[in-house]
Amino acid sequence: MSHEGGIHCPGPDELWFLPLGGASEIGLNLNLYGHDGRWLMVDLGIGFADDSLPGIDIVVPDPAFIRERRENLVGLVLTHAHEDHFGAVQYLWPELGCPVYATSFTAEVLRAKLHERGLVGKVPIREVRPGERFKVGPFEIELLRLTHSIPEPNSVVVRTEAGVVLHTGDWKFDPDPLIAPTADYDALQRLGREGLLAVVGDSTNATVPGHSGSEGQVRGALAELFGRFHNRIAVTCFATNVARLESIALAAAAHDRQVALVGRSLWRIYEAARATGYLKSIPDFISEHEAGYIPRDRLVLICTGSQGEPRSALARIATEDHPVVELEAGDAVIYSSREIPGNERAIARVQNLLLKQGIEVVTASDVPVHVSGHPARDELRQLYQWTRPQVLVPVHGELRHQLAHAELARSCGVAQVVIPEDGGIIQLAPGPAKVVGQVQTGRLALDGKRLVPANGAVIKGRRRVMHQGSAVVSLALNGRGELVGAPQVSAIGLLDHHGDRDLVLDICDGVREAIGSLSRSERMDDEVIRRAASGAVRRGFGGSHGKKPVTEVHVIRI
Repeated sequence: MSHEGGIHCPGPDELWFLPLGGASEIGLNLNLYGHDGRWLMVDLGIGFADDSLPGIDIVVPDPAFIRERRENLVGLVLTHAHEDHFGAVQYLWPELGCPVYATSFTAEVLRAKLHERGLVGKVPIREVRPGERFKVGPFEIELLRLTHSIPEPNSVVVRTEAGVVLHTGDWKFDPDPLIAPTADYDALQRLGREGLLAVVGDSTNATVPGHSGSEGQVRGALAELFGRFHNRIAVTCFATNVARLESIALAAAAHDRQVALVGRSLWRIYEAARATGYLKSIPDFISEHEAGYIPRDRLVLICTGSQGEPRSALARIATEDHPVVELEAGDAVIYSSREIPGNERAIARVQNLLLKQGIEVVTASDVPVHVSGHPARDELRQLYQWTRPQVLVPVHGELRHQLAHAELARSCGVAQVVIPEDGGIIQLAPGPAKVVGQVQTGRLALDGKRLVPANGAVIKGRRRVMHQGSAVVSLALNGRGELVGAPQVSAIGLLDHHGDRDLVLDICDGVREAIGSLSRSERMDDEVIRRAASGAVRRGFGGSHGKKPVTEVHVIRI
C-alpha cells in the first residue's frame, strides 16, 4: 500500500475495489476502483428511507472519503439510469467535480434531473457507445452491452496494468429483450480468453433457481390479459422499463384502447426514450387530462406507484385524492412489477384500498406480467463459464444474496471470493485478493433541500420527538429572578387540548415550584432556569403519560 499520496493511496502495481455503498445492501451504489494513485467511480445511486428516518424519503451514500481525494478522482462511469445507480449524481456531483461518462439514454435522463437542480451545463457529461473503449486516467474502460429492465444497461470492463475487472452492474441474459439487442455474448467470452482477474457482480437473484425470464413473455401475457377486461385498465410498472411501456402500448392498440401516462417520472422517461430513438413505433401517449374524454372501455392508464409510494399517482388514485384521474368499481389495476423488499406494507395498503372500491387487482403471482431484470442462478453459471474470473466480489445484495452468489461461483471454479462490506478496501492485485483496510462510510438523508447525516443530531432529534413528543415552556422573570405571570406550556403529540387542561395546570405548577426552589443567584442564571423547568416538564409528562418529551425552554428577562 503506497502512502506517497497520503493514507489509502493505491500504488502502481495495485488494483483496489472500495464500495462506499451497495455492498451487503440493495441500493446506494457507490463503487471506487483505485490504481496508481488515482480513483475511478462506478455508479452513484440513492436508496429509499424506511420508518427509522422520519420525514425522509431519499438517502445517499456519504462520499466523504472520495471528496477528500477529489483531485485524484478521474471520472464517474454510470452503468445505467436506475435511481439506485445514478440518482445521487444531482445531489453529490458538486462535491466531486469530475467528468461523467454515460451512454445516450442514461445521459438524457441525467440531464433532466440536473435541470431540476440548476446543474445543466455545469456537469461535464461525455456520451460513450456500448463497446467503445476510452481512457480515464490510468484506467482503460470498455462498456459491455448486457440486458436489463431499462435501455442501455452496461457492464464496465476496467483494464489496468495490474489486471482486468468486469463490473457487471445490473444485468440478465434476456433472449428477447424487445427494444435492444441481446447481451454481447462474444465480448464476455473474449474476456475469458483474455484473462479476467475479477468479477464484481450483481447478487440480487443469486438465491433464485433457473432463468429470470424474458420481456417477450410479458408482452404476450399483457396482450392476452387486456382482452379479459371491459372497463378501464390501469397498469403500474417501473417508469424506466421502456420495453414494458412499449408492450403495454401494443397490447392496448390490439384491443382498440388509447394509453395515458399518469405521473411525472413516466413522462420524463418517455421523453428521454423518444429523444434517443426508442418508442417511435407506437402511438403517442395521451395526458391524464385527455384521458377523461376517453370511454372507459377504450382506455389504459400507466401509473407511477408500483411500490406504494404515498405521493405517487396510483396511491393518490386509491385514496381518491388524484386531481384528475379516478377509478371505480369494475375497473382493473395490473401490477406489472415486483415488490422491492421493505415496500410490502405500502403496496398492500394501496391494493387494499383499491379492492375495497370494487377494483380488481392483478399481480405477477396471478398472471406472468413481470420478469426480473437480474440474473437467476442459471445465468450466473453461464457468466462464469464464459468469463472464468480468478476472483468474485459479490455486491448489489444483502448478505444472504452475497453468500448464495459466493457458493455458486465456487461451484463454477472461481478460486477466490471476498464478501465486501461498505468501507472495506479489497486489494484485487497483486497477490491473493484480500481486505487491506477500512474507511469510514455513512449515509446522508435528503431533508427537504439539504443533505444531513442520517445518524446525526437532526434525525436523532426528530426521532425522539416522534416517539416522545415535544414541549415548549415560556417563562418571564423580573430583575430579581422572580416569575412574572404563570409559566406557559404547550406540547405537540402529547396533549388533547380539550381534555388535558388540568394536566397542563399541574405541569405549570411543577415548573413554578422548581424555579421557586432555586436560590436567588441560581435564578439569575438562564441555563439553570432552563434545566429546572425542563426537568419539571419531563417529570410531569413522565408521571402522567410515561413520556419524556424533547423540551425547549424560553426565558425572557423583563
